[in-house]
Amino acid sequence: MSDPSVLVVDDEPAIRRLLRTALGSQTWRVMEARTGEMALRMVADAVPDVVVLDLGLPDIDGVEVLRRLRQVHPTLPVVILSVRDDERGKVAALEAGADDYVTKPFSMAELEARMRSVTTCVTAGRDRPAVRIGRFEH
Repeated sequence: MSDPSVLVVDDEPAIRRLLRTALGSQTWRVMEARTGEMALRMVADAVPDVVVLDLGLPDIDGVEVLRRLRQVHPTLPVVILSVRDDERGKVAALEAGADDYVTKPFSMAELEARMRSVTTCVTAGRDRPAVRIGRFEH
């Protein structure tokens, strides 16, 4: 089984370098994008196991990147990593399809735990058959 892959989408080189070093030492294969367009192209070429997405990107707002990702990959785990800590911003990202939200500054241990959690949920969902009761499915 190969190491899990993560696409880090952040325009700050220091954040990308920190995540590349820290996650790389924990067996993650780290890919990096500094813009939303670059991230969308990379996911079109190779779908990672999880995306860590900043909301404040220079070309496309991170929530729009998330919406576009969800159109093509509705179950791709996405963890938002942003300085935006207001409730309205968090709710907008979660309603657009984010699986989790971590604010900067952040703990690497917490971020990685959240990444593992969202990837485990998706993997567990793939392994389990759907149960349908009336119009409800789980």
